[in-house]
Amino acid sequence: MTRKTKGLIAAGVTHVFIILLGMIMLYPVIWLVLNSFKPNNMIFSDPSLIPKVWTVENYVAGWKGYAGVSFGVFFRNSLIICLVCVVANLFSCTMAAYAFGRLSFKLRAFWFAMMMMTLMLPGHVVTIPRYMMFNAFHWIDSALYLPIIAPKFLATDAFFVFLLVQFIRGLPKDLDEAATIDGCGKIGIFFRIIIPLATPAMITTALFTFLWTWDDFFNQLLYLSSPAKFTVSRALRTFVGDSGAVSQWGNVLAMSSLAMIPCFVLFFSLQKYFVQGIATSGIKG
Repeated sequence: MTRKTKGLIAAGVTHVFIILLGMIMLYPVIWLVLNSFKPNNMIFSDPSLIPKVWTVENYVAGWKGYAGVSFGVFFRNSLIICLVCVVANLFSCTMAAYAFGRLSFKLRAFWFAMMMMTLMLPGHVVTIPRYMMFNAFHWIDSALYLPIIAPKFLATDAFFVFLLVQFIRGLPKDLDEAATIDGCGKIGIFFRIIIPLATPAMITTALFTFLWTWDDFFNQLLYLSSPAKFTVSRALRTFVGDSGAVSQWGNVLAMSSLAMIPCFVLFFSLQKYFVQGIATSGIKG
């Protein structure tokens, strides 16, 4: 057996293993989508993966929503929150990263260390103080979703600041010096040099921000109480009764299937930039 043949066999075995592993990991998603087309009384009584009876009633009934508010409103609310959070995070985290990565100021290392320490702080530790503060501001259940959106304008997501700092530090400083010689100031360097070159890391930040905000349930459960302001993840909770039991599993599965679509579309459309932003650390000279 030649070396080429052995290589082809090894590659074939590797691909088969990866495909099988991928199918195992995707099975819950496949089960979710296919069972959303089963009648409600057959979801758990019929063990087969492929529905014997196909129906779209779960989607029709689930789309009617809760308390007279359709799921279209919930999707709109989620999209608005996610888009504003993406813009806010890109604006604040990129500026903070530029300051830490390029500018010189007193106690820069100290403040960077303090920012990194917030990554080690469990989020639930500040839940009660944060709720009390937002309640004092009369932001709870506000029409502008201020408890969810406002912190994004203050670069509170240290992970994204750290990601962007590492990327910016990998960019050649010769570019800054050349721009300075041409009369470009700090703000000009930020907009004309840093932002265009840091696009992969910024797209990664935007993608993670969208996914994390879309999937966020705890904050939305904590700060939203009016059905008209509910997001998708918060609205899915309404299918669960006070006793914790779910009576309409078909509606839950149908709306959960629809809720995955924006995340899948966004991830696969930006996958190239996402991988580039994670795998690279600037320009390699």
